[in-house]
Amino acid sequence: MPETLENIAISHSQSLILKAQKGDEKAFTKLLGLWFKRIYNFSLKYFGDHDLAMEATQKTFIAMHKSIARLKDPDSFRNWLYKIALNQCREEDRKNRQRSWQSTFENTEAAAVEEVVHNPERQYQRLEKEEMLSEMLLNLPEAQRVVVIMKEYEGMKFREIAMALDISENTAKSRLYY
Repeated sequence: MPETLENIAISHSQSLILKAQKGDEKAFTKLLGLWFKRIYNFSLKYFGDHDLAMEATQKTFIAMHKSIARLKDPDSFRNWLYKIALNQCREEDRKNRQRSWQSTFENTEAAAVEEVVHNPERQYQRLEKEEMLSEMLLNLPEAQRVVVIMKEYEGMKFREIAMALDISENTAKSRLYY
């Protein structure tokens, strides 16, 4: 079975984690490079706002840097990192209760320009669908929204979601299917 980029990143992360735990800043920087986009996208889907997502992402990696030495099992790094990201998102959410929501897909402008040139009607339909999905996602209760993001956008398994959220697999499943 061919390895996906995600599997390669995860297996490569394990050796970097061990080095970062020993204080290797280059290894930490490489870990940050491997995981930044995924954590940013998770935060962006959580908030629907670029600035809040960036803030939560930066705080996630600061927290990761401070506590990576205490990570006992490098195999649980992904779940551990998403748990930190979720906690940072929740913290930012508490700080910014009076914010205005923006489209989750606002940062797709570069890809959108090329598509508009070729087929403006298709572009309009795609943007309309993305806005509708974004609005629906943001209207879900947080517990369900987080499970949907982790499962559908991040491709996590129910077992991984349950570990990251400290809930049972059945609870994760019911939150998604509800």
